[in-house]
Amino acid sequence: MRRLTLVVAIDAQRGIGIGNKLPWHLPEDLAHFKRVTLGQPIVMGRKTFDSIGRPLPGRRNVVVTRNADWRHAGVETAHSLESALALLGDSDASIIGGGQIFAESMHLAQRMIVTEIAHSFDCDAFFPPIDPGVWRETARETHHSDANGYDYAFVTYERMESGA
Repeated sequence: MRRLTLVVAIDAQRGIGIGNKLPWHLPEDLAHFKRVTLGQPIVMGRKTFDSIGRPLPGRRNVVVTRNADWRHAGVETAHSLESALALLGDSDASIIGGGQIFAESMHLAQRMIVTEIAHSFDCDAFFPPIDPGVWRETARETHHSDANGYDYAFVTYERMESGA
């Protein structure tokens, strides 16, 4: 059975970006993101892909877009989240953004790996609320960034079994 994981960095207000860019510079989070996604398929929206600017190496890149003419070398295109997941079959996969794709996939995911940054930024894209009745924190690793002084944590959430 496929395991779907949402991988995201959020600020104190669940912000994930502004103007199609990350509002923070956190090298430790980029290294963490690479560690948790390397070797796995990743699914993202077209705006997220545009913000990255290239396929991420060592991962199968699937981009969801409504534009039937959109293509990019090294990327598979799907026109809905459902068709993106169908392309992957039973493979485990990571959903990496943006806001609309996270909202559409949250009810399908079994796990979330969230970098929680203890600072608020000016954002125009947000991660959906994490419902404590659905999600249980299973791991937390706290850190302090020497690069910019932010406190942050790598937090893993697992979907609770229904009725738990």
